[in-house]
Amino acid sequence: MTDSDSSSGSRNGSSGVPIGNDEVSGPLAGVETSSGPLGSNGHRPSARPERHEVPGVPGEPDRPPEESYLGVDQRPRVTTERELGDFTTTPAVLRLVPLGILIGVLGAGVSLALLDMIGFITNLVYYQRASVHLVSPNANTLGAIALAIPVAGGLVVGLIARFGSEQIRGHGIPEAMERILINGSRVPPRLAVLKPISSAVSIGTGGPFGAEGPIILTGGAVGSIVGQLFRLTGSQRRALLVAGAAAGMSAVFGTPVAATLFGVELLVFEFKPRSMVLIGLAAATADGLRMVMASAHLVAPQPLFPVPGHAPLGGVVLVGAAVIGVATGVGAWVMTQAVYRFEDLFKKLTGHLHWMWWPTIGGLIIGIGGLVDPRALGVGYNTIHAELLGQLGIRTMLLLLFVKMVIWSGGLGGGTSGGILAPILMMGAAIGGVLGHVLPGASPGVYALVGMAGSLAGVTRSPFTAIVFAFELTHDGNIILALLVTATVAHLVSVLTLKRSILTEKVARRGFHVMREYAVDPLEATFVREVMDTDVLTVEPGRLVRDLYDQLPEGSQARRQRLYPVLDSEYGLVGALPWSSVLAHRDSAKKVEQVMVRSFAVAHPDEILRTVADRMASLGFGVLPVVERAEPDRLDGLITQFDLLEARQRLLEEERHAERVLTLRRVAPSRPNTAERGVGHGQGFGLSQEGDW
Repeated sequence: MTDSDSSSGSRNGSSGVPIGNDEVSGPLAGVETSSGPLGSNGHRPSARPERHEVPGVPGEPDRPPEESYLGVDQRPRVTTERELGDFTTTPAVLRLVPLGILIGVLGAGVSLALLDMIGFITNLVYYQRASVHLVSPNANTLGAIALAIPVAGGLVVGLIARFGSEQIRGHGIPEAMERILINGSRVPPRLAVLKPISSAVSIGTGGPFGAEGPIILTGGAVGSIVGQLFRLTGSQRRALLVAGAAAGMSAVFGTPVAATLFGVELLVFEFKPRSMVLIGLAAATADGLRMVMASAHLVAPQPLFPVPGHAPLGGVVLVGAAVIGVATGVGAWVMTQAVYRFEDLFKKLTGHLHWMWWPTIGGLIIGIGGLVDPRALGVGYNTIHAELLGQLGIRTMLLLLFVKMVIWSGGLGGGTSGGILAPILMMGAAIGGVLGHVLPGASPGVYALVGMAGSLAGVTRSPFTAIVFAFELTHDGNIILALLVTATVAHLVSVLTLKRSILTEKVARRGFHVMREYAVDPLEATFVREVMDTDVLTVEPGRLVRDLYDQLPEGSQARRQRLYPVLDSEYGLVGALPWSSVLAHRDSAKKVEQVMVRSFAVAHPDEILRTVADRMASLGFGVLPVVERAEPDRLDGLITQFDLLEARQRLLEEERHAERVLTLRRVAPSRPNTAERGVGHGQGFGLSQEGDW
């Protein structure tokens, strides 16, 4: 026996699965068979090229002959089928609907309380009064003393991070992503308390941040904690976490559709009814609660940024919208680079200054910027509204854009706590408003609105959320088409100039990769019959195992098959012989029927590969026999892990192979004798399909 003989088999060397990563298909020329190849059963052998065995596969030890290659003997054939359909959601999602509604209520309450906390701190430190009304710090009369307020706020945030939880640092959305991707959608209760407190302190003391990120993480924490109280799967907890985030966003901004899209595009990492239903219900519940509070005059009933109505925009405005899309796409690159350049600068202080003091330095940057332009301080909703109304001039918006960029990126780079959406909206509106003073067809306020959407689409890579968010914030229906143009162009510029967004870059810097492209899984679109191996070596029950071993040359495709279907004299499938059993009895006088497996999992030709892949993964197999549903004893072939990869190979070929299907064909000039045809002299073009003419 050679080393290769003893080293063949399962992936882990102990599970008893004899197929592992070895090859199955290929020509079987020169190998004597008892029952013949599968082709003798009426199936044409596969014409696919020979594949080579993967080197370095760990070996599989010998095992008792009575052990099934499934690990459990005398078990009925397993299929674990599911009925094919557009979606895989089951009625089990109905049990989570009450939780989704509950999270909508709780998320809305917590998020609105966070806004009140921000308003209270702002009124207290800048105006020395007790009120929860959300105001801007720019009207304070403290003068140079106001410089100390953001510094003190940064110090408090640093202390909370140092002695409470370091996870409060950041703007919330990447932290929510990390919880979903890494921590099984589990948010510790301590973080759910400390994050809103630190964010309220940071923003209330003049931090140029939005409340959206902290609201999203806080609402997500509520959803996660509720989910942790019940026996749920990781995917169910993830849906509830994102439902809480959407509820918070919907309650604060009155944007339930945008909140749902935000959760689907950015956080849940799937587009399935099991998630979308819970997210949508939570967002709708939160907005419904907001409407009830508005009727009681507890919150404003109108959209956050109401704008005057205008006539439908002309075509020239769409050209201007494309220009602003390019500008905001470039602006998205600048914003992202600025944040992480500041973060890199602060990291250079490691070893010289504890990170606890970094938010204090960030607060100093904010304080200096606030002296230059107080409009840049705080959440800035009043300033954004003024931009959309066209009340700010070019110089004012240019100064605002510069100061906001510096203090926002400096504060975030220092590790303080605050959101990014409101600053992005303000800077995007400034870009659009400045260009709106020179672009024709519409007012600067209209261009400021499309710039706001373009900036959000470029920075977050969420164009649909940006379009709907801008609409729901203003209720301006005549601007939808311009929003689509700007958001699309900005998104294109952003993805071509940046590998990652401002959100996923932080996750990537912590050693994790986030893929934002969603496509149809090729395993869901390919059937077993399309990729299964039909060139299969079969054996008969009465054959000696040692004779079979002697006729399987080392390195041959037949040896790499690893699972040998056992057929009776009428070519009926009566068992399966794993390669491990061949190895175990290669020196004995036992027959195949004495050591073969009579109970085994199977696949069917009309099953999709996803079903088979799930079956292989759940049972730990690398190969399954393929049998007919109507005739379970009729063998059609084998399906292996490598056959699953063929579906992926087909997708790659489809994406990379370019061909011309239709061509323009010049029609020959008419001949002189055309009078009887009723046509004149001339020539023209015809459309033909490639290869037909």
